Amino acid sequence: MVQGGPIVQIGVILLSILGLWIGARFLVDAVVRLARRFGLSDLTIGLTIVAMGTSTPELAVSVDAALKGAGNIAVANVLGSNIYNLAFILGVISLLKVIPVEKSLIHRDGFALLASTLVGGIAIFDLQITRFEGTLLAGVFVAYTVYLLRANQSDSTVTTSQSPEGGVTSPVTERVNFRGRDFGLLLGGLALVLVSGDYMVAAASELARSVGISEWVIGGTIVAAGTSTPEFAVSLMALQRGSLGVSVGNVVGSNIYNVTGILGVAAVVNPLVVSSLALETLAWLAGISLLMVAALWTGRILSRLEGALLATSEIARWILGLLGLVG
Repeated sequence: MVQGGPIVQIGVILLSILGLWIGARFLVDAVVRLARRFGLSDLTIGLTIVAMGTSTPELAVSVDAALKGAGNIAVANVLGSNIYNLAFILGVISLLKVIPVEKSLIHRDGFALLASTLVGGIAIFDLQITRFEGTLLAGVFVAYTVYLLRANQSDSTVTTSQSPEGGVTSPVTERVNFRGRDFGLLLGGLALVLVSGDYMVAAASELARSVGISEWVIGGTIVAAGTSTPEFAVSLMALQRGSLGVSVGNVVGSNIYNVTGILGVAAVVNPLVVSSLALETLAWLAGISLLMVAALWTGRILSRLEGALLATSEIARWILGLLGLVG
C-alpha cells in the first residue's frame, strides 16, 4: 500500500511509468537475444517467455486477492486486463504502425485466444471457479505452452532443411550468443518492470478507493490497466525495435495465460466467487476477442482505423464503468 495523499500517489505513478519504460527496454533486448540463442522465433518468445513475464503482476494481484477472499478483484483484474490488452494496447500500437501479422497468429493463436476465452467463460458462468476448474484451466495453459514450443522446434527443422533447388534455407531466427550481461539485463529488466507495476497498482488503487469506486470496477479498470502496463511498455518497446512478433505475441500470449494460467492458479489457491457483474465484463471480452480475430482475418494486418476503434471502445468502457453504468 502506498501511504500519503493524492499528490504522493500521483508522483509514485509517474515514477512507476518511468521504471516500466526502462525495465521494458532491458527486457526486450534480452529476451530477443534469448529467443535467437535457442532458435525460437520472435512470435514464440513473445507468446511464452515475455507473455508470462509481463503477466506476473496479474498473477501476484489475483493470487493475493484470492488469498484474501476478494474474488471480484482477482477475476475482474484478469478479465479487465485482457480487454485492455486487446483493445487499448494493440489499438495504440496499430495507430503508431500498421501491424502485419504472421499467418500462424491468425489461425493457431487466434483460435487459441477465442478458445481460452470460451473455456474461462464457462468456468466463470456460474459465478464461481472451483479448485477442480482451476486445475483444468492451468492444465490447458501448460498444454498450450508445450504445443507452442514443439511447433517452433518443428518449424525450425523445416526451415533449415534442404530447399527444392538443392540449397539450404535460413533458420527461423539466427542463433546468437546469450552472454552473462544479457542474463543480467533480463533479470534486472523484469524485476524493474514488476516492482514498478506493483507500486503503480497500489497507488492507482488507493486513488480509486478514495473516491468510492466499487471493487469490481477497481479491479476491471484501474488495477487491470496497472497490471497490464508491463505488456504495454514491452509491446511499444518491441515495436520500436522492429520485433513485431514480440510486440503482438506478448499481448495475445498474455491474454491466453491470464484467463487459463492465472485464473487457474488463483482458484487452486482459493476458490473464487464473483458478482453477476462478471457476466457483463465477460461478454465485453468475448466481443472484443471476436472483433480482434475478425479484423486480422480481413487481411492479416491491423489497420490504423481498426486500432482507433479498438482504443476508443476501451476508453468508452472506462467512462461507463467509472460512471457506474456498466460493470
